Amino acid sequence: MPELPEVEVSRMGITPHVQNQVVTKVNIYNASMRWPVPDDVYQLEGLIVTSIERRAKYLLLHCELGSTILHLGMSGNLRVVDKSEPLKKHDHVEFIFGNGKALRLNDPRRFGCCLWQEPGEVHKLLSKLGPEPLTDDFFAKRVYEQSRNKKVPVKQFIMDNAVVVGVGNIYANESLFKAGIHPKREAGKVSLKRYQALIPIIKDTLAAAIRQGGTTLKDFAQSDGKPGYFAQELLVYGRKGKPCMTCANELEEIRLGQRSTIFCSNCQK
Repeated sequence: MPELPEVEVSRMGITPHVQNQVVTKVNIYNASMRWPVPDDVYQLEGLIVTSIERRAKYLLLHCELGSTILHLGMSGNLRVVDKSEPLKKHDHVEFIFGNGKALRLNDPRRFGCCLWQEPGEVHKLLSKLGPEPLTDDFFAKRVYEQSRNKKVPVKQFIMDNAVVVGVGNIYANESLFKAGIHPKREAGKVSLKRYQALIPIIKDTLAAAIRQGGTTLKDFAQSDGKPGYFAQELLVYGRKGKPCMTCANELEEIRLGQRSTIFCSNCQK
């Protein structure tokens, strides 16, 4: 699944082609996505996309009458192409702009979405989200206080969108390894000092992934079709049974919340 860095890279990739452009045409080729694509999306026609915002793993195309909300789901991607380029299989939604470009949402598994948010309102999908991880609203004392008496493993805790958005499985694995925290440790038993170490690591790990173009995932491509290049620097994710890069101990795998969790039992306590 595309994680926060992949979505942020998509936002960065499409913005120069989409922002301040007039939407001349909206085409909905398949409205049967995770939720039905509403006809409200057609309101974009004739309007200028004033900005493109990322909230968690959602992208919002803002205009004066509201916002189109896009989510890439499990296997989706956004491409900016010339409007004359032939459609690809699984191109479900298309926005055509006055500059001759088209933004296409392609999603083979159709777990993504294209929805509408009225001006001045917050869509129910966004209303209960926690802070963005790269902002000052995500800080150690806040996370520590939220974690008190929580028996859930710390890995699942930091992946909870009510605590912080966008810390997906890959980056949770990586951050906990760098912080030396065992992923199964109860969130409520992690000290303030250890959260003070962990939170900057999460920020740095996500920021590094964004800088390097997102993680190379099987189904992800940047808006220009080029894959990301961060996967080669992953320290634990996808390395079950391989030696730890710190101590050479064999990396182990367990399942937490039905997600693969790789760690070093020697380095992480």
